[in-house]
Amino acid sequence: MSQKTQQLELRLARVEQELAELKAALAGRPAEPWYRQIVGEYAGDQVFAEILRLGGLIRRGKLKG
Repeated sequence: MSQKTQQLELRLARVEQELAELKAALAGRPAEPWYRQIVGEYAGDQVFAEILRLGGLIRRGKLKG
């Protein structure tokens, strides 16, 4: 077997092991939609508030995007 093939097999085995570890770590977690995970992330953030304000103006046609 060539050295490159051996290296690939070792790398693949390592990736498979890491994938198994990730699956095991995630197995105990309840499935929660992504949007519930980020609720409140931008609470009190002035930059995000400005983004929302400007987006509203664009949607209402009072500001050109």
